[in-house]
Amino acid sequence: MSQTELMLRPAYENECGFLTELCLRSKAVHGYDADFMAACVDELAVTPKKLAQGGHVVADQAGKAIGFAQVLEDDDGWWLDALFVSPELIGHGVGKVLLEAVTDLARQGGAQGVLIDSDPGAEEFYLSRGAVRVGLSPSGSIPGRFLPQMRLAL
Repeated sequence: MSQTELMLRPAYENECGFLTELCLRSKAVHGYDADFMAACVDELAVTPKKLAQGGHVVADQAGKAIGFAQVLEDDDGWWLDALFVSPELIGHGVGKVLLEAVTDLARQGGAQGVLIDSDPGAEEFYLSRGAVRVGLSPSGSIPGRFLPQMRLAL
């Protein structure tokens, strides 16, 4: 996919349901069963409250959202809260563009790095973008499950 076909824009509150479904479809490409995915719904939901926190971007192609990413800041620093791409477009550069866009937002906010709690299936993508594994982080959805925690220097 050429980047000229892709427009980056803020998310609209009226598309929260669609963006939530996009995130869930993207997560499901890693082979999770229905019970696992049901446990992830609350954590992956894109809500008006989440959008109000800022730091988000939508990849739009021909007027349709095909990706969503968000970085947030708290007392511990900046972290990647979401990065999801429509399954049929994974591997076509959309994730790279989204990651660059949200890390630019973090950099503009003064971040020197971004923490990423990566799905194990997405770890290779973040490594390819220069992130390094720094530990493990407990899953927000599945008790007893741990995710690769990574740091991307900016």
